[in-house]
Amino acid sequence: MSYPFAEIEKKWQLYWENNQTFATGEDLSKPKYYVLDMFPYPSGAGLHVGHPEGYTATDIIARKRRMQGFNVLHPMGWDAFGLPAERYAMQTGIHPKVTTKQNIDNFRRQLKSLGFSYDWSREIDTTSPDYYKFTQWIFLKLFNSWYDAAAKKARPISELKIPSDLEGDAKKKEREDFIANHRLAYIANMPVNWCAELGTVLANEEVDEWVGKGYKVERKPMRQWMLRITAYAERLLTDLEHVDWPAGTLELQKNWIGQSTGALVHFGIAGSPEKLTVFTTRPDTLYGVTFMVLAPEHPLVDKIAADSAKAEIDAYRKTTALKTDLDRQLDAAKKEKTGVAIGAHAMHPVTGEKIPLYIADYVLMGYGTGAIMAVPAHDERDFAFAQQFSLDIRQVVQPRESAAELPVTEDGVAINSPIFDGLKTPEAKEKIIAHLEKEKLGERRIQYKLRDWLFSRQRYWGEPVPVSFDADGFMVAEEESALPLLLPESKNFQPAGTGESPLANLPDWVNHEKGGRKLRRETNTMPQWAGSSWYYLRFADTANKERFASAEKEKYWLNGGVDLYVGGAEHAVLHLLYARFWHKVLYDLGYVTSVEPFKKLVHQGIILGEDGSKMSKSRGNVVNPDTVVAEYGADTFRLYEMFMGPLEQMKPWQSKSIEGIYRFLGRVYRLYFGNTHSDENAPAQPTLSAKLLAAPADEKAVLKVLHQTIKKVSDDIETLSLNTAISQMMIFVNEAYRVESIGKEAAATFVKLLSPFAPHVAEEIWQALGEKGSIALAPWPQFNAEYLVESSFEAVIQINGKIRGRTELAIGISDADFESAARSVDAVKAALEGKTVRKVIVVKNKMINFVVA
Repeated sequence: MSYPFAEIEKKWQLYWENNQTFATGEDLSKPKYYVLDMFPYPSGAGLHVGHPEGYTATDIIARKRRMQGFNVLHPMGWDAFGLPAERYAMQTGIHPKVTTKQNIDNFRRQLKSLGFSYDWSREIDTTSPDYYKFTQWIFLKLFNSWYDAAAKKARPISELKIPSDLEGDAKKKEREDFIANHRLAYIANMPVNWCAELGTVLANEEVDEWVGKGYKVERKPMRQWMLRITAYAERLLTDLEHVDWPAGTLELQKNWIGQSTGALVHFGIAGSPEKLTVFTTRPDTLYGVTFMVLAPEHPLVDKIAADSAKAEIDAYRKTTALKTDLDRQLDAAKKEKTGVAIGAHAMHPVTGEKIPLYIADYVLMGYGTGAIMAVPAHDERDFAFAQQFSLDIRQVVQPRESAAELPVTEDGVAINSPIFDGLKTPEAKEKIIAHLEKEKLGERRIQYKLRDWLFSRQRYWGEPVPVSFDADGFMVAEEESALPLLLPESKNFQPAGTGESPLANLPDWVNHEKGGRKLRRETNTMPQWAGSSWYYLRFADTANKERFASAEKEKYWLNGGVDLYVGGAEHAVLHLLYARFWHKVLYDLGYVTSVEPFKKLVHQGIILGEDGSKMSKSRGNVVNPDTVVAEYGADTFRLYEMFMGPLEQMKPWQSKSIEGIYRFLGRVYRLYFGNTHSDENAPAQPTLSAKLLAAPADEKAVLKVLHQTIKKVSDDIETLSLNTAISQMMIFVNEAYRVESIGKEAAATFVKLLSPFAPHVAEEIWQALGEKGSIALAPWPQFNAEYLVESSFEAVIQINGKIRGRTELAIGISDADFESAARSVDAVKAALEGKTVRKVIVVKNKMINFVVA
């Protein structure tokens, strides 16, 4: 009988939908399990086979948890704001909400066709006003909060102590500036990746994608909303101890936050009241400073540069503006360096020596203070720059190997450093910092590489920022009761031409009044990161109109965080970092109860094309799951994706291998329904195989492999070792075919184990077995350890190291009895005849070897 997957899968998908089989339970007294996928951006291309890999893994564990009696939250939604939909609208005039809805409908159809047990009643869409109402609400919490460094937590702005000299109407501007300098959401002029053709700022991660499509990107300073994530740098680092994440992801998070211990050093400027402060992790090399380098964008350059250097500075800045920060970081690793002397000098804080100042693109304004003290004898980049510009190189650290070539970057002993000579590097650091602090020339500092979050996008298709400005430039936030601030309807998606978003083209929306006060709305929108930074919270209570989630449901579902979070490693840094930041602000303000949002994290590996390359339209190697499901069925597709190899590993798609999985499911189907046909031309009316109904003739063998399978599959699902779980189920099926019968109880137990992996065929078998309700709600099997205890073993018998026979013997048999039993085996008896046994070697419960002459 052929395996009628199309008929079976359609039938059970309809059953699940009609019966709301996977609706999340409301009984908050039950143990909970929250398993979450990183929700997708619904592109026009639809799902490719890489998406369902992680979704299948989470579905398997969600189904097992339901069968174990847990209240399971397993939801799905759409990260649907984004630049691709806006760009398409700019090109075609079709509203982004139209194409976004079409894409979502297609993604939903594809996911349902694969039988995932999502609670579709909790589906969310980040572009829905019901959703972005709370995205805006969280933004206002950030806007109306400040970080109390002493208490190490966010507090409402109402608790910020305003200096007494800023009271009164005359000081309104200064007072507002003081508050703005403390808000967690603030406005600043920042260097950004600007694409004039797209009319928007691009995140660093988006630059390569759009440059690859032929767009030009330049660096330029622009007015931007920023989020003060740097205030949380220490907590974002130390709280990683609370999570169970892959070691590589933890390391990426730590590196991105980038904690460094060192000192701030203050340099005076010759002939100017200005000062230049730098951060260094090697204050022990202070005497080795022979020049200093500023980022080309550093604001001090315009104040101190010589007039004679300004033309060259401007030209260099224009060249630098065409490079992204990533380009500049990559260039920094190259030996060839570029730069411009600005015709000014700093004053060495200890020696009083004049030090020439340069600008160079290998120094970034976004890192540290945007300036460095260059010690070419002990830094590779500084050494290359000094050689390029024929600058002095002064060694101040003696390495362990006195003949080592410059630059010497490792620790050693201080030399050419009066009052610190002879000190080992750690001691020299401490003594120099103490000296700087005593003379008020610097101070000890823990610095972070992490920069504040640039939160503005010049796009139409994004969440409106709920802030307006009056005629004097003072900010006025929307009242929370007035949210959501709706994205206005528009037919014009072209950039405003002023550096603003297309919203600036809508004067009736931009200009409004409040209490007789004329206001102008913010025209920048939020980045796509906004909606994805808190969506896991909304799933806990999607029907709530008053709060992102009720306190009761947040506490229940987010107790300790999301229990299992699965998604691609490409989100290992920024998405996780931003979500953790928002979560911690909400934690400080009392809206969430867990310190971290995601308890356990797993990354699925990339599925490559059959040619071993990353799937892409241009290579023509993309595999559409619709095609696979049509040919082999959803259960085969699910099993194959899990059987390809370890979940976390990268692996190529192989069409021939999926045929093997299809044959395996066919064997399972025939095991339960036999090969009977009602007639040659009509579809079979399957009846249960006699193999299932008769009592097992070899019950001991059946129970042994059954309970081995229960234990192996149960354990492997917990570790997401899903490929080996499938291998064990194959072993069971092979054994079931070997014996005359397995009995109905073993047959029912096995199909429970199969059901999380291949749910459609499992439901069909479950119904045929006469069981009531969905197998998805049946109790998960428990293994009996008694059946796993081995009472016998297959003894291997060798003569002079060559196998001559085998026999079944009792576990624990004595060496003497082992030898006697081995000698009685006919083949061994014949081989030993006429030979002298010089030695007998016994390996307990395994083998025996006769050494003969």
